[in-house]
Amino acid sequence: MSSTISILTEEEKKLLIEQALNAQLNSYCPYSNFAVGAAILNSDGEIFKGVNVENASYGAQYVQNEVLYALPLVPLANLPYPAAPCGICRQVLGEFGDYPILLYSTKTKDLNITSISELLPMGFSKKDIDKHEQMNKE
Repeated sequence: MSSTISILTEEEKKLLIEQALNAQLNSYCPYSNFAVGAAILNSDGEIFKGVNVENASYGAQYVQNEVLYALPLVPLANLPYPAAPCGICRQVLGEFGDYPILLYSTKTKDLNITSISELLPMGFSKKDIDKHEQMNKE
């Protein structure tokens, strides 16, 4: 698990959850009715929010947090358990490093803390490409 998880204060965790709940209100999900909100705290202390955006072409939709990266991320959904980012989001988020992911259920108020490396074990990244290139030079 990422060592940055322990850096988060209880106040920061609460604030991130509140901001993700606030963002969830702006979700656009007319097809699945699966509203997702997310909040990210960057290393400068700024919080960015994102939501899922659906359209009739399912392959063209994505969660806005795919394009955001920082230290902790809080995706949330109205399920009886904390929801995790989808596989595509995990891969995109993993491009920016291993950092805490706070998974939160709006129904039960349960909070699970994990990391990118736990959500995407053996993920493919630039280090794999670099290793491949290095092997081809030898």
